[in-house]
Amino acid sequence: MGLLEDKRLVITGVLTDGSIAFHVARIAQDEGAEIVLTSFGRGMKLTERVARRLPNTAEVLELDINDPDHVSAMAENLTTRWGAVDGALHAIAYAPEDALGGNFLATPAESAQTAFMTSAYSLKTLAVGLHPLMQAGGGGSLVTLDFDNRQAWPAYDWMGVAKAALVSVVRYLARDLGSDAIRVNAVSAGPLGTVAAKSIPGFEQFSRVWAQRSPLAWDVSNPEPVARMVCVLMSDWAMATTGEVIHVDGGFHAIAAGIDE
Repeated sequence: MGLLEDKRLVITGVLTDGSIAFHVARIAQDEGAEIVLTSFGRGMKLTERVARRLPNTAEVLELDINDPDHVSAMAENLTTRWGAVDGALHAIAYAPEDALGGNFLATPAESAQTAFMTSAYSLKTLAVGLHPLMQAGGGGSLVTLDFDNRQAWPAYDWMGVAKAALVSVVRYLARDLGSDAIRVNAVSAGPLGTVAAKSIPGFEQFSRVWAQRSPLAWDVSNPEPVARMVCVLMSDWAMATTGEVIHVDGGFHAIAAGIDE
């Protein structure tokens, strides 16, 4: 019997087979879960193509998380399809170009707001949209993807601020949804060479410092360790864990400086 046997899961953020979300979807299916993916706009065709590379081809629902009509339509589809949902991966983040790359002081308010709404507030949007379905399932697990935001990083700028807000959203959702046995957690991943990461100016600085400081070897091309932890948090093995940030970064977060720094 698999770790996620008979779980009904919603997986956002699958665009390529190198993404964390894709590997979560693959492992979840291997562990017995039923899944649907979400995408929207020009990304739909990419997601549908990648969905065919999973062990079992998954259906893709249209979801622009900032469009209330899309959220309602997703909930209606899932109500008809399953009647309940056991968990979801929130792998949604975006910041405009002028909110990254060392432009922190000059970033306009509109761009900072976009980063916050899409990368942090959207977790609340997803949670509220799925809340009745998770209540119907007797509870479940929401997991989001974080990047260590306890300190300022080169070039990360307003995305770093948005990720700090995301962690706070995790805690408040954990507070408000716990009475329905819904757990809310974040996985703080080390740098991975995903499409999203490569869009951050100076990404190579992250991978270089990880190679110097991380106590465990960190492979920027391998999302599997992060995906496995997401699946653990989706499972009943994490039944009393909520409001937490789990670091899957080779131990980097625990080390002040590398030998060569």
